[in-house]
Amino acid sequence: MMRSGSRLILILAGILLSGMSVIKSQMLVESVAAVVGNEVVYLSDIESMVADLRTRDRKTSIDDLRCNVLRELLISKLFLDQARIDSITVSDNEVEGELNARMNDAIRRAGSEEALEKYFNKSMIEIQRDIRKALVDQEIIGEVQRNVAKDLKVTPNELKKFFAAIPKDSIPVIPQKVELSIIQLDPPENEENKAEARQKLLDIRSQILAGKSFSVLAIMYSEDPSTASVGGERGYMMRGELEKPYADAAFSLTKNTVSKIVETPFGYHIIQLIDRKGDMVNTRHILIKPKVKPYQTTRAISKLDSIADLIRRDSMTFETAALKFSTHKDSRINGGKFVSSDPSERDTWFLLEELNPEMYVKVRDLKVGEISETFRTTDENNNVVFRIVRLDSEIPAHRANLKDDYQNLYNVALMNKQSKTYDDWIKKKIEVTYIKISDEFKSCDFLKKGWLK
Repeated sequence: MMRSGSRLILILAGILLSGMSVIKSQMLVESVAAVVGNEVVYLSDIESMVADLRTRDRKTSIDDLRCNVLRELLISKLFLDQARIDSITVSDNEVEGELNARMNDAIRRAGSEEALEKYFNKSMIEIQRDIRKALVDQEIIGEVQRNVAKDLKVTPNELKKFFAAIPKDSIPVIPQKVELSIIQLDPPENEENKAEARQKLLDIRSQILAGKSFSVLAIMYSEDPSTASVGGERGYMMRGELEKPYADAAFSLTKNTVSKIVETPFGYHIIQLIDRKGDMVNTRHILIKPKVKPYQTTRAISKLDSIADLIRRDSMTFETAALKFSTHKDSRINGGKFVSSDPSERDTWFLLEELNPEMYVKVRDLKVGEISETFRTTDENNNVVFRIVRLDSEIPAHRANLKDDYQNLYNVALMNKQSKTYDDWIKKKIEVTYIKISDEFKSCDFLKKGWLK
């Protein structure tokens, strides 16, 4: 990421050197901190990264920060130089999706494009170019690292030796983990509750259309605790970050207009568009959730109690009851097996602390195979539901061991082996690569390990 001043110096250097490149002449101009093969580390990049680190780390000295940054940049340039040798490339199109996400996130954090430009003292085009370059380099470095560490495995014998070498007092304690199955019921006659929620929101919408402040009414009535206190404002968000019905409504609005009622898994919303910038919208919303009446709670608990009684008397299996009665879509088709909501994981093991408070209280005292009493709780979208839960299996809190934690220990051992492989590769690469370091950095201790020639 080169700043304009750096470019100007390099252009002038090119003229003075009669067309010879900085690298070919093997000379360092003022703004160049180091040369690694055909790659250049610019002083401006180091100072920019040090300034950023300094905002989070006031204990480390500036000199140490500069040396740390230089080391990381030199290593990255070694991988990039190898990519050039191996003809490994990544096109701009391959990082376009990630680039858009990073740009939108940066704008959202800054508050606006203007604020982002002011923070970096660059135009949006320059910021986008710099982020694209960083993403391309990141992908290229990753590909080289995969080639360096390809086919690496940890044999059972290596894993045993790795584990045996860990000091006993350094072996981590693994918290208790549980596998669960659930049967869930939604409140009976919930359509009546939904109709009442819609009517309440219609009344609020009428007040807004009559001239009352959306923000004030959001503070008074919205049931979204994360936004109600700020007048319902959600901040800049991309379409993919919003529930589809919400996004469809928000992106169809013009500035300051108010949507019709929108239903999402979280409840019912009315939405006001504050601003739109490219692929992002900033909206206000008022959320109203259906309210469960006492008699509905009584009926749901009674029905679940009856189902649990059938299971306890072996008149029906838990799995059959889940498939027949449960309204929890993710688990019912798997016989009630409770899985994480993260689609990339779909893990069935949970730490007790990962469960919501009501689930935690019911599970902590169960023995394996036992079914809890019926309880009221909330689902992943914070809607009221009723559940019974069975403790399928558990791993008590324990110090890590090869029997219970083989895969986790394998992953740690593999990462350790990969790290050593990278270190060995870097040492060999340093020996065969042209490297030139600016005199102002030669006091960095790490340079004594082969970097200075």
